Amino acid sequence: MNVVNQLHPTGDQMAGFSAQPSLGPICMVNLLKFRDTAEYPDGSDADLSGRDAYARYAEAVTRLVVDHGGALVFSGDVSRLMLGDMDELWDQVAIARYPSRQAMLDMMMSPQYQAIHVHREAGLAGQLNIETINALLPVADQH
Repeated sequence: MNVVNQLHPTGDQMAGFSAQPSLGPICMVNLLKFRDTAEYPDGSDADLSGRDAYARYAEAVTRLVVDHGGALVFSGDVSRLMLGDMDELWDQVAIARYPSRQAMLDMMMSPQYQAIHVHREAGLAGQLNIETINALLPVADQH
């Protein structure tokens, strides 16, 4: 298995995502790898860690996800690999739920998102985004 962290989707990936914008609810699993040091285009905040730069983005984008009908479902630091093998772990996992692909696209195209995107770029070395569908099934009561 070849794994390549990226900052942006390829044209084919974006076209596939845009193909059915009204597809029902989706959850995006984000596997995040941070830069050691933030890299802002203007050279500002040179002493800031990538994790801290991304935290600026995460705080603001969480509000935008909610404003577009979604929710942050989970966010946590990766502590270790329980099963399998890989060269390097991601630093953090986040899962966001959107009512549709269109809601996510609308958020990404909003001026508010464009204003905060610089922090994502400064903080991330790369990531994987995994779209899931049918992820909102009720959990059976365990009692």
